[in-house]
Amino acid sequence: MSPRPLLLVAAFLTGGGAQASPTGWELVWQDEFDGTSIDPAKWELEDNCWGGGNHERQCYTPRRDREPGANAWLADGLLHIAARREDWTGPASPDGRGDATATLPYTSARLRTKGRQAWTFGRFEIRAKLPAGQGSWPAIWMLPTGSPYGGWAASGEIDIMEAVNLGSPSDMPGAAPGTPETRVHGTLHYGRRPPGNVHAGTWYALPDGANPADDFHVYALEWEQDEIRWYVDGVHYASQHAGHWYSQRQDAQGNWIDAPPGAPFDVASKFHLLLNLAVGGDWAGTVNATGIDPRAYPQTMRVDYVRVYRCSAGHADGSGCATRDPAAKQVIPETPKP
Repeated sequence: MSPRPLLLVAAFLTGGGAQASPTGWELVWQDEFDGTSIDPAKWELEDNCWGGGNHERQCYTPRRDREPGANAWLADGLLHIAARREDWTGPASPDGRGDATATLPYTSARLRTKGRQAWTFGRFEIRAKLPAGQGSWPAIWMLPTGSPYGGWAASGEIDIMEAVNLGSPSDMPGAAPGTPETRVHGTLHYGRRPPGNVHAGTWYALPDGANPADDFHVYALEWEQDEIRWYVDGVHYASQHAGHWYSQRQDAQGNWIDAPPGAPFDVASKFHLLLNLAVGGDWAGTVNATGIDPRAYPQTMRVDYVRVYRCSAGHADGSGCATRDPAAKQVIPETPKP
């Protein structure tokens, strides 16, 4: 959910079958969304019209549960995150502080576990049904708590699942005219503070042209010291390795200094979870049919559960419980380490 060039690492369709889940994963945190209200001990709702750093067109509001016009609520055992076409005025800063305000034409919600729960290594599993429509940008992702290696993106970002403009005309290379967009993406961000931030990722398409907006699917990520892996419905479709990611900062003389190997996705880092639905912006608003289709709204992202596991049968570096498919894409960043 952070600024990026439009071109991701070369995409592919997974070959080979999914492997059975290994033993050794221990459930350490979960939200099944079975209650009547969002648990404030687990989730904070952001309140800002900052635009997410991507010129997004929604304000994130704290309206929840039974409040009129709520953008996030629980019903039928699901978390609902709704984006609506309505003007809203709110804080213009990412933390919601200060006197500056902005008015944007959509509202939505962004939930995060920051200040409540954060993790180093593990398996993160979310079952969700995604929204459709030109301009929609649902995301399930992670940010560092404490940023031990400096500001974004030196301390990293982990995007478990993102999708843009599902159902709109696909701009996938080689797609026939009129083919609907169905891809989901997994990405890492790291490197330096802007403009030296870089990213690497790829996409996955469900079998038989299925659209993630039509049904629930399980999006998962396994993170260990030297490898991060992405899954959809148990299919391991991508991996990235520590030999490619890095973190750098400047010393007092302006020289660039390397963080230890493995940073920023190493034992020194703790990451919290975020769930949100953005509208428009520098990615969703510039691809497929471009812009935002106001006729598509309201749109809703529905989340059945969020579950976090640790590899109790493994090692301190998080290894020992991996599910690997040799057909999974080994993502190589286009931008080499400077």
